Amino acid sequence: MATLGIVIAIVVYLAGLLIMGATFAKENHTVGDYYLGGRKLGPFVTAMSAEASDMSSWLLMGLPGIAYASGICDVFWTALGLGIGTYMNWLIVAKRLRRYSEKNNSVTIPDFFEHRFRDKSHALLLISSLIIVVFFIPYVGSGFAACGKLFSSLFGLDYTVAMIASAAVIIGYTATGGFMAASVTDFVQSIIMTIALIAVVCFGLSSVGGIDVVSNFATSIDGYISLLATHDFATGSRVSYGGIITIISTMAWGLGYFGMPHILLRFMAIEDPEKIKLSRRISTVWVFIAMGVAIFIGVMAHTMVNVGVLDELADSERAIVIIAQTLAEHSFAASLLAGVILAGILACTMSTCDSQMLAASSSVSENILHETLGIELSEHMQMVMARIVLIVIAAIGIIIARDPNSSVFGIVSFAWAGFGAAFGPIMLLALFWKRANRYGAIVGMLGGGIMIFLWKFMIKPLGGIFGIYELLPGFIVGLLLCVVVSLLTPAPEKEIVEEFESI
Repeated sequence: MATLGIVIAIVVYLAGLLIMGATFAKENHTVGDYYLGGRKLGPFVTAMSAEASDMSSWLLMGLPGIAYASGICDVFWTALGLGIGTYMNWLIVAKRLRRYSEKNNSVTIPDFFEHRFRDKSHALLLISSLIIVVFFIPYVGSGFAACGKLFSSLFGLDYTVAMIASAAVIIGYTATGGFMAASVTDFVQSIIMTIALIAVVCFGLSSVGGIDVVSNFATSIDGYISLLATHDFATGSRVSYGGIITIISTMAWGLGYFGMPHILLRFMAIEDPEKIKLSRRISTVWVFIAMGVAIFIGVMAHTMVNVGVLDELADSERAIVIIAQTLAEHSFAASLLAGVILAGILACTMSTCDSQMLAASSSVSENILHETLGIELSEHMQMVMARIVLIVIAAIGIIIARDPNSSVFGIVSFAWAGFGAAFGPIMLLALFWKRANRYGAIVGMLGGGIMIFLWKFMIKPLGGIFGIYELLPGFIVGLLLCVVVSLLTPAPEKEIVEEFESI
């Protein structure tokens, strides 16, 4: 009976996604509609779809898992950096990018870079498109893997079958409905995530006897509730977090927002730029509350283990999954609610995958095949090509995800750093510094992206101060290179400066 309720809830959820995809397929008349929704997103859909596509399964699995394993210190500084990054991205990038991209008729992020710097060589377009493909395809694969692992562990299915089935649903509604389907389903999925967080907290607190029990138990563990230390459960001792350098490195996750294509596209697609302030408030409040609740769930799970509601967790990242399965044992109604909680975990992953597939697809079909290679197609054939490319990209993601032991969160962390370092500095300078030119943009983009690989695989293993998150040095290098090279090369043409000043 418990499993039946979970199955019903998840099947209804997946069917709803496919229906929405088919519904929005009728509204895709041009490639601009397919990739940017005709710039018709309302403020609520813009805000919540942006944050849903941002969070991935990291929200409901990663954050509670880290909090459960070592305390709140690491996740607090990470969440604070992400929260500040979210707010600043909406505050300083969203409106200006929306106006700029409409003025120079940009549909994708590579389009924007090329049009902003008037790069007739297409070098900037090609480089930025390849960066999106290089980092997004493994990212998509990691999302498919996360869905496969969840279905496999819940229902005892073969991992490969479960992974391909979940991938087929994501491909189905994204390929048919395009950007609007992805955005509206992401909005719905953000609501499901919210319900999941609330349901888990309510069940957990009722099962242990209230928030005072959680607070007393957590504070009794040395270093567990601290902003400067963590707790090592193997030794039972308090461990120093590492000081200001480690904190800055952890908070640097927030810098990644300025370069995330799937989030920046939401800014370009909002219908009314004057409604961005409302979207900013909605998204910022939701992000801070959602991450705070997710961290609390990790802490609460320890109390649930201590009082015997849960068995000791072998995998801390499955805390919410185990809590949902425990809830499902109470009644059929409870199992339906547990199914909604588990659908929330799927929603985190799917809402990220669909946006990433669209961004990668647009880079290949529009920016590489059509604009760089000059392949001319009719409007209808461009739509067909867009869907074919999306399916091919998804198929490569499935191949990458075929190994159930692949590191989902390791891939997410690396891809986040890659986009943040390659695109983030260039996006900020493109919007706020009129002296930036195409030479600086090209060198800065390449330098930031290359530094991610160098720091991750050659410098970071040295340890010590070099152990910081690769996004921070990559972002700094990309920023400095763009500024220095722009100053050493000819100033932008009058036409570029006039467009910049008009924005």
